[in-house]
Amino acid sequence: MLRRYLLSLLLATSVASGQTSISPEREAAIKADLAGRIDGMAKQAQVMVDSVFSFAELGFQEVETSKYLTAILEKEGFRIERGVAGIPTAWVATWGSGKPVIALGSDIDCIPQASQKPGVAYRAPLLDFAPGHGEGHNSGMPLNIVAALAVKEIMEREKLPGTLKLWPGVGEEQLGTKAYYVRAGVFKEVDAVLFAHVSADFNVAAGPGGQSGMVSVEYQFQGESAHAAGAPWRGRSALDAVELMNVGWNFRREHLRLAQRSHYVISNGGDQPNVVPQNASVWYFFRETDYDNVMNLWKIGDQMAQGAALMTNTTFTSRVLGSAWAGHFSVPIAEAMHANIKKVGYPQWSEDDKRFAVALQKELKVPVTGLNEQVGELRQPSATPSAGGGGGSDDIGDISWNVPTITLRYPANI
Repeated sequence: MLRRYLLSLLLATSVASGQTSISPEREAAIKADLAGRIDGMAKQAQVMVDSVFSFAELGFQEVETSKYLTAILEKEGFRIERGVAGIPTAWVATWGSGKPVIALGSDIDCIPQASQKPGVAYRAPLLDFAPGHGEGHNSGMPLNIVAALAVKEIMEREKLPGTLKLWPGVGEEQLGTKAYYVRAGVFKEVDAVLFAHVSADFNVAAGPGGQSGMVSVEYQFQGESAHAAGAPWRGRSALDAVELMNVGWNFRREHLRLAQRSHYVISNGGDQPNVVPQNASVWYFFRETDYDNVMNLWKIGDQMAQGAALMTNTTFTSRVLGSAWAGHFSVPIAEAMHANIKKVGYPQWSEDDKRFAVALQKELKVPVTGLNEQVGELRQPSATPSAGGGGGSDDIGDISWNVPTITLRYPANI
């Protein structure tokens, strides 16, 4: 799998860099050389993937993960800029000089309460209630690092101009950083962004669609405290407002577009039952397929909060915690990468791989399809997002509207 991923990455890099002067014969020779180098780095990649898995750090807390990855890159001659965009665990590693400038990125944060023993096809936390890499964010940056080191060797040998930049998606589960990277100028001189994310497929998408845009908003209600038994009439419960907002939202769901996805958690529900909560808060994710519909969903959320505050004689404030535009990915780079994916194909799965996949699918009570083995067609651009679509979000979308970008989906998932 590592070889196939990196060969796809190399072709996309060469296309993005405009290295059209290399003959087909020379390109084939370079690829063959690269394949041998990659095979020799398989153990290094495995160690990095397992190490990041063991750190399992939540968004904005990726301290050990960042220390570990930047130490590897620094040792290999990359210049490290830490604390990028004012985010303590964000960094950019740079090697080379001149054009083209190719930026390789992948996320490094994990998920709350997703601790899991590796290689076990059933739920088995390493530590109860601890965070874990339930979305596979432990694999992307290690693969990018191996890719960068392999390409770096070839660039040095062939005396190819260009700059490699590596950067991590910090706090991606909260969609909290990539827009700040853009504002801070991280991609100002970048010619192409090659992003990688774990998947059950081996594919890449072109154009718009395939992701939802999102706004992450916390609503904070303020009321008046009182003893819940001795003088409840003196209180104005902020928690009542939170609950009424949620009830209102759930009734409104029936009349929202099928494409929308919205979810919430009560982030502050008060202190103890015998005290009327004077403050409480609820955290919402509003997802839709395009900007206008995301903004409309957010507006409805604000209206629900206003109604809940009016009913409970409380007040509220809100703050945006994160956001993401729906992605819009480069057609030429996606076409080049997809052509190379078709050439190298899926990994040759072992019988153990296949048995593990089937066991896990049975455990999760999902269709038992095993592991994918056939490369699908490149998803072509769609002028209008499907009203019946919807799904996940990734703030790589913010970058894709500023720099030619693709997301390579590599098959390290089931």
